[in-house]
Parts: sequence; structure tokens; C-alpha cells
Amino acid sequence: MNLSPEEKAVGKANFMTAVGSELTRREFIWGSVAAGAVSSAALGGFYFNYGAVKDPVRVGIIGTGDEGSVLINNINPDFLDVVAISDIRPFNRWRAFHGDPKNMDARMGLIRRYGYANEDQARKHVKVYENNYKELLDDPDVEMVIIAVPLHLHAQIAIDAMQKGKHVLTEKLMAHNITQCKDMARAAMSTNKLLAVGHQRHYSILYDNAVNMIRRDLIGKVHHIRAQWHREKDTWSPPLPEELKLSLVKINKELESLDKVSPTRLEDLRVNQTLMEQQVKDATVEAEKYGYESIQFQGRTRSALEELIRWRLWDRTGGGLMAELGSHQLDASSIFISASHPLDAKGKSQKIRPLTVSATGGIHLLDPKQRECEDHVYCTYEFPAEEYHEDPNRKIVVTYSSINGNGFGGYGEVVLGDAGTLILEREQDVMLYKGAQTMTAAGVVADGKTKKPKLESYESSGGPPKAATQLLGDGPVSRGYTEEMEHFAYVLRNNGTLDDLRCNPKVAMADAIIALTPNIAIRQQRRIEFKPEWFEIEEDATPEKDLKGSTVA
Repeated sequence: MNLSPEEKAVGKANFMTAVGSELTRREFIWGSVAAGAVSSAALGGFYFNYGAVKDPVRVGIIGTGDEGSVLINNINPDFLDVVAISDIRPFNRWRAFHGDPKNMDARMGLIRRYGYANEDQARKHVKVYENNYKELLDDPDVEMVIIAVPLHLHAQIAIDAMQKGKHVLTEKLMAHNITQCKDMARAAMSTNKLLAVGHQRHYSILYDNAVNMIRRDLIGKVHHIRAQWHREKDTWSPPLPEELKLSLVKINKELESLDKVSPTRLEDLRVNQTLMEQQVKDATVEAEKYGYESIQFQGRTRSALEELIRWRLWDRTGGGLMAELGSHQLDASSIFISASHPLDAKGKSQKIRPLTVSATGGIHLLDPKQRECEDHVYCTYEFPAEEYHEDPNRKIVVTYSSINGNGFGGYGEVVLGDAGTLILEREQDVMLYKGAQTMTAAGVVADGKTKKPKLESYESSGGPPKAATQLLGDGPVSRGYTEEMEHFAYVLRNNGTLDDLRCNPKVAMADAIIALTPNIAIRQQRRIEFKPEWFEIEEDATPEKDLKGSTVA
């Protein structure tokens, strides 16, 4: 983050050289890609060691808004067959089929994803449930559901689905609180259904290679991680239907004077017109009917429809910056810290739990009459280093900030070891540097004999083939959405268990605890010690129960 183009180029070259010099399965993978033995489309399965499925899993998608549309965009039809959708908002149902005309690369819709001629043809295969997700759960053709609804609904819908015999992949965060997380995990175990949570970094090839850099001791002992997600403006306050009606009137008026409009402007106007015509239809939604509430807030009436459309801003429906953004980065930080510890007896990575968290934040810039969740959040975590049990001074500190109002630095993670630095930027680039330097010449390899960090500036033989370089460096990089859904389908079709899922309930619940506890620390203005029993599914203890009513410490 905050690097010049030249510094980024050097760091990417270092990373690619280190990947290419590794004498393991990954080198075989890069060679296979270069030789054309595996395509980039099939790389996820090849890399993470899962195969194709003979019969795509029949899936129903509950919630087709912003995140649901992203997941639709990343579905591999060879693994998942969307046979039903459910959403109470007309705009979201339309977007599920047609995508987002302003950003079809991120949200192409079912018509393009599956090659339907139009919406009429798509609806012959995809059932649409407008009023009640439970109608979708009663559909015998649905084997699995993907849940991408407001956070406060995750637990209830997931539990209902599993009790109806459906397997569940839910968007992150796992649930609105840890009590709900434990209820979901217990439901999965009692119904013997698969339950996974969409923390996609568990399926990112870039992140997995970064983990490998840490395990190979390329950056030495990890002692600090700095993470951030900074945004220039708040994107959680989309205009309400009544506001859009006024904008639509202005657009229609401008379109009446076609001779005065440039071709580029004309195209923009028509795209906006199409979107707004669909968005204003949400005015017909009786949000109270679905449990949303109208309240008096800061001297004004906050309608139930506003709570539905702007659900991320309210404590009852969302979890704020830590749930929506911080959970990604703290998940990544936890993955990196776990990689700095030895594997367990089964050869698997241990999920390392934090020791403490301190946090501050508030509504420092935006309108406090329009939100409950903070617009600025700053956290400091202490994690145990490998030697912590012998020496309690040995800790890894993670600092995290998420702000609105200035997007400088974007989002990503900086992992500092005592011999080098890894920088991960926007889930697209990984850069590797010697020590504190950001202009280390390309040529970073590990000493295979001593397994000590060796980040010297010299020519390295055996760099990755060009195809791999393009895949990881210059071309579009998968963020893991496709792979998490493919792997879920593979595990389901091969009669796998919860333990076979990379982000199973135990892992996802730990991520939720790490992400949500700072919200309590902010509101109570205190430092919080994490309790081991919070992380145990069988235990009833949770942060919200144990810290309820706690005084400022």
C-alpha cells in the first residue's frame, strides 16, 4: 500500500521469483499451466486439489443484492446449477437476471452467466420466490442454498434451511452475534448438513502463496501486521426510491432533448434510466411485513424500507465496518499468524486465537442522523507468537483501521517479519521485500539447506513460466469466490464432512468473534481479553453474554 509503481513492480517480481523457485507442488502447477495442461478456469480445483463434479449441485440463492449478484457472477455452471432465487426487492430480482449495466464485469447476472437468451427463457429454469424464502426451502429441486441477505437474517435462514434438508453456504460474516454462530454450528452437526461461510481468502491462490512465503521463513519471524480498508466515500447509503424518482424525472427530461446530448452522455443517461426504473419499484415493498422496523431516530422517522435498503448502517441489522470490511482483513491476518506457527499433529494449520483487543471509533465525519454504525474504526490486537507459552512477551500485534472520507492506501495487509515484508494489496497483488527496503532488486529465493531467509539481490534461476506470471501478476486474479463455491459443490457431491470445508463453522465462528468483539470494545471503551470458551461450539459462553453490562475498564 502507498507504494510507487516502480516499488510495486520490484515487489511483484520478488514474489514471483520466490514462487517459481519453490521445489514443491506449486512449481509443478505453474509448469502445467505454462504447458497448457490446465486452463486458468480450472486452476482453482487443480491448485486446491478438488476435482470436477459429474452432476452440478442444484442451488437456490436467497438474497440477490450486492453480494448475491457478485456470487452469481462468479458461479461456475459446471459445479452449480441455479434453479431458484428469492428476494423481496424487485430491483434485486431484476439484477439477478440482468446484472449491473454499470459494472457487468462484477455482476453479469444469470442470463449471461448461463447463456440464456432473455429473462423469459431464464425463468423457465429458475424459479422466482418473491415473498418468502421458506417457499424456496420447500422446493424439492433445491439441494443447497447460498445466503446473501442482511446480516441479522443469516442464522435464522441457515438453520431453517438445514432443518429442511438443505446444505448451506452463507456470505460472511457468519452471523450477527456469536450466540447465533453457535446455534448455526450446532444445527449443522445435528442435521448432518454442510455449512460454510464465504470468507473467500481461504480460496485465494495469492493468499495461499503468501502463506507459503511465511512458512518457508522468507520474511523471518512475523511480529507485526498492519491492515486497513480506507474508503473515499460511504457506499452503504444508496438512494431510497423516493429520492430516485426525482432523479429519474430529471433524466427523462434531459432525454427529451436528444439533439443536445452527446453520444457518450446519451449512453450514460439510458443506463441510469434503466437502473432507476428498476430501483424505484422497491417502493412497493412492505418492509414491515418482513420484520423491518420504522423508528424515531435523531429527530426524524427512519422508515422500515430505509432499514431494509441501508441495513449495514443499523445495529439491529448489521455489524458495521468490522463485520463488513474488517472481517476480511482480520481473517487474512489470522491466516498469516497461523502460518507462523507449527502445523498440528495431523499436518494441518492451527487457528491461532487472539489474546486481547483494544479499539476506538465513532461517527467522526458522516451525518450521525443517518446511521448508528461508526464511520471510523481503529483496532489493536495481540496474538501469541510461536514462543508465547515459553515467554509471554512474544506476541504478534495486528493494527487495523477502517475509515470513510479518504481512500488513501485502499485496502490490504502488510506482514512484517524480522527479515522481510509481504504486502498484499486489494486481493490482486502480493509483493515481497527484504527487511524494510521497498527497492530490493528482483531475485528472492529461500536457502533450501538451512531454511533460513535469504533475500539477497542476485539473479535467480528457475523463475516461474510466463503463463504463471501473467496469471498471478499481470492478468485478472481470482479473489476466491469461484473456488469457494466449486469446492463446496465438490465436497457435497463426494459425501464430505464439515471438516473438509476450508471455512467450516469452527473457523468462521472464530472469524466472527475476532471481527465483532471490537464493536463491544468501542462502545464500552475498554480493552477486552478473549476467552477460550468463546471459541468452543459446545460452550454457551459468548462475548455478548459475558460482556453485557460491563463497565469501562
